[in-house]
Amino acid sequence: MKILIRLPNWLGDVVMSSAFVNALKEFYPGAIIDAIVKKELAGAACLIPGLNKLHSFSKKERPGLKGVYSFGKQFRAEKYDLFFNLPESFSSQLMAKATGIKKRVGFSKEGSFFLLTNSYKKPKNVHRVEEYVSLAEQFSQKTANVYHVKLDVEKPERMVKNLVIINFNSEASSRRMPLDKAKHILNLLTNTFKNTRFTFIGSKKEADFIEEIFQHADHRDRLENFAGKTDMANLADVLREATVVLTTDSGPAHLANSLGTPTIVLFGAGNERNTAPYNKQGLQIIRYGKLDCEPCVKNTCKLYGIPKCMQLLDEMQIVAALKSYLPNG
Repeated sequence: MKILIRLPNWLGDVVMSSAFVNALKEFYPGAIIDAIVKKELAGAACLIPGLNKLHSFSKKERPGLKGVYSFGKQFRAEKYDLFFNLPESFSSQLMAKATGIKKRVGFSKEGSFFLLTNSYKKPKNVHRVEEYVSLAEQFSQKTANVYHVKLDVEKPERMVKNLVIINFNSEASSRRMPLDKAKHILNLLTNTFKNTRFTFIGSKKEADFIEEIFQHADHRDRLENFAGKTDMANLADVLREATVVLTTDSGPAHLANSLGTPTIVLFGAGNERNTAPYNKQGLQIIRYGKLDCEPCVKNTCKLYGIPKCMQLLDEMQIVAALKSYLPNG
């Protein structure tokens, strides 16, 4: 059997989809499983165990719905038996239709009835990992034995003593650490953990934000700005080397957690019951939790402008969480 999967469009979701791939391996032993993923996420997707071949898709190289359709059409000669569509967008469903694969499976969405052959309702009030696996379960009429979120990194495990990786970024402003709060937390951490180095990660466009955090920071000699300096594979290596990762609700949180690195996640607008890193071991979640609007799951804070749920996070709770991993920090 040959299976083709359209993976999700965000880093955290790609990581969480590893449980879906694992379920397919369980349900269809011996099947060849290939996947389509956004070009910029290929470095993470290639770490998902069980994938045979990865096909990268770029909107820049194939713009518009015409580009989506032409990309999907190229798979007709491959003779796949099943197509699983994890995103819910019209364009991903159109790509599925273009492949000509006889069985095209995805979640019910407007238009899915003529683009997909088998569409199913997404379960409510469950974790996103469980949403993805449910698609395979509903189609196969089987139940997965284990929901396993783990990426495959061949390099031997190694940890740099007293190294904290920090990510205060997020695509959504409601999940991003406000600048003044970030500065205050950083100074508190560098003055509390005097033998610890702090490395900030992020994309190239986030490098300036991190430099703003560093302005007038104490102990600048123990700070590093890696924003824009790592590709996805390098980022995985950096996260694996860390003693602990302190991060907002974002893709790197899921990546670190899937690699087995202790991860402390600072939640704002997001709903941790749906989108927190899935592996409980080595995971701590911190949220303010005293605002009526939490969690709003919106990308911008309409009520306060600057997300108060992030601004009011208990800094001493962050320190206490880090102390469990930095006893001699």
